[in-house]
Amino acid sequence: MLVCLTVHEAAHAWTADRLGDSTARDLGRVSLNPLVHIDPIGTIVLPLLAAFSGLPIIGWAKPVPVNISRLRHYRRDFMIVAAAGPISNFL
Repeated sequence: MLVCLTVHEAAHAWTADRLGDSTARDLGRVSLNPLVHIDPIGTIVLPLLAAFSGLPIIGWAKPVPVNISRLRHYRRDFMIVAAAGPISNFL
């Protein structure tokens, strides 16, 4: 799960960076290092509680900040950035 969350958020960050918004790069979020994407509750506490209680394991990572005013074609590019995470999960 940690790998999936990391790749998902890194895909959002990398795509935003390629489309003109360097916010995620400036914050060090264009990375496959899971430590930069960990959300204490969504990545650690909730999955552990679910695993020990027998519930389905779900979780989340820190969302990647995107400044749409920095994207070249903000409407189209923001949709591409948003789709990058789920597409990385399918791949």
